[in-house]
Amino acid sequence: MVWDVCSWRDMGPLVRLETTLTGDRYLSSLSDHLHSFMSIVHSDGLGQFQQENETPHASRVATKWLQEHSSDIRHFHWPPKSSEMNIIEDIRDALLHAVEKRSPPPRTPMDLLTALQDSWWEFPPGYLQIPVESMPRRFASLLRAREGPTRY
Repeated sequence: MVWDVCSWRDMGPLVRLETTLTGDRYLSSLSDHLHSFMSIVHSDGLGQFQQENETPHASRVATKWLQEHSSDIRHFHWPPKSSEMNIIEDIRDALLHAVEKRSPPPRTPMDLLTALQDSWWEFPPGYLQIPVESMPRRFASLLRAREGPTRY
């Protein structure tokens, strides 16, 4: 399993997770990778952190850490069960598609990790701006699907 950090401005690390993600392991990823990435790429304090609504993300220790670092990292809270608003799946799909196109295909777990990391760093500059710019359309589509207003 891998965990990634990225933003509108830059690609961050793609981190290999040795085992199942727990709240404590997620906390390590936040403190070891997210904090330094955000302080470098978003030193202006304007970056916002988005995460999925997975159980480790909502753990007591991760929530407390994000609250303690709220002056450094603005956390954008997603409503539960709103994956259609989340660009993370788009990014993962693009990464997996890039790995599938590699020749020869990865044959071992280490080959797969290398292929994932190489593909990650091969995304063109500005790649992440495309899914981020689609967010207004996603919100409008979500509201239409839920029979809500189409203007926001």
